[in-house]
Amino acid sequence: MIQKSVSGILRTGFRARVTGLENFPEDGPVIVASNHLAFLDSIIISALMPRRVAFLAKSEYVNTPGVRGKMMKLMFEAIDIIPVNRSDRKESMKALGKALEVLNDGRVFGIYPEGTRSRDGYLYRGKIGMAWLAHMTGAPVVPIGLIGTDKLQKPDSNMVYPKRFTVRVGKPLYFEKTGETMTGKQRKETTAKIMDEIAALSGQGRKDVYNVSPSASRDGGATS
Repeated sequence: MIQKSVSGILRTGFRARVTGLENFPEDGPVIVASNHLAFLDSIIISALMPRRVAFLAKSEYVNTPGVRGKMMKLMFEAIDIIPVNRSDRKESMKALGKALEVLNDGRVFGIYPEGTRSRDGYLYRGKIGMAWLAHMTGAPVVPIGLIGTDKLQKPDSNMVYPKRFTVRVGKPLYFEKTGETMTGKQRKETTAKIMDEIAALSGQGRKDVYNVSPSASRDGGATS
């Protein structure tokens, strides 16, 4: 119910444009790989896709006390949140294991291969976690290009502006299910292919370096 309500708000109040939904698999495990421009991206993707999408999120997003915490919890009820304590490096390392559980259950898992939001609009180098998931499970990877979501909310601001944005859903990409026998070369090639598709959908300029969260040092080096 909440997912449909959020979808309605995005489509009417924000005039969201969504293309390529026919590409989204109707059943079975799916990995959604998207560029990342704004805090609201996970909510937008899950609300506008035909199936619920699980995302990793900092545990403080769902454990924040007071009115702000209640508002954030309500927003995140539109998606399946997997809380991760970024200050605990061991907990962060377990994140892909939790994602694997989602996919083995035949559900949809969303991931931002850049690791954290782009604050300058460029598409950064992708990390290999999504490739590991793809080769471990054989789940198709659906690339998504977000355009204009950075205009909805300024960094470090609670204000949301009803600006129009676009979500482009690409055709699913299929990779060999290798399990633990996958090679480093396979992971790199798979990551590169997925990032090329995301770039084509989002139209972003690219930087061949890893993006680093401004809070990385505070969170023990982990990214979101």
